[in-house]
Amino acid sequence: MKSEKEKMLAGENYDASDKELITRWHLAKKLMRQFNQADSTNSDFIENTLQLLLGSKGENIWISAPFFVDYGENIHIGNNCEINMNCVFLDCNTITIGDNTGIGPNVQIYAVGHPINPDERLSKNNKKEAFAFWNTSSAPVTIGSNVWIGGGSIILPGVTIGDNTTIGAGSVVTKSIPANCLAVGNPCKVIRHL
Repeated sequence: MKSEKEKMLAGENYDASDKELITRWHLAKKLMRQFNQADSTNSDFIENTLQLLLGSKGENIWISAPFFVDYGENIHIGNNCEINMNCVFLDCNTITIGDNTGIGPNVQIYAVGHPINPDERLSKNNKKEAFAFWNTSSAPVTIGSNVWIGGGSIILPGVTIGDNTTIGAGSVVTKSIPANCLAVGNPCKVIRHL
């Protein structure tokens, strides 16, 4: 039988109140708070905190505080990447970012979703001690190498953005975008191939 974490990473409905998941969620919040409150010149502390918070990270990474995550451990960042301030990565599935990629400020990456039908949203969890979380599913987000995500963009579950692509500021990326293009808008669409 699959654990709730295995269900989450497989894109199946899962119980977000599961002990393993909630324990990691709380640890991620602690590490995130430490990172966000760190002196920006304390590079050793920042590096050590990110090692504990993220699933993996390459060399030469710059993440500006504040930075917000769900679990942190499902985020994988390549080499030579910059993530600007106030980004939100809801990593209920994997969020993978390739090498030499830049993420503008206020970018939100959602690897999680809930039912569209309101009658299906609220969990039927009968645990008296647990909050009744919404029914939840997830899908991975993959961002290629040499990508630039403009500030204020939102990337939804299941999206892949190909290598060498630029996403214009303020875009809402609802579907995958191919490599080597400029895409903008809500919903985000390719406007030029590079």
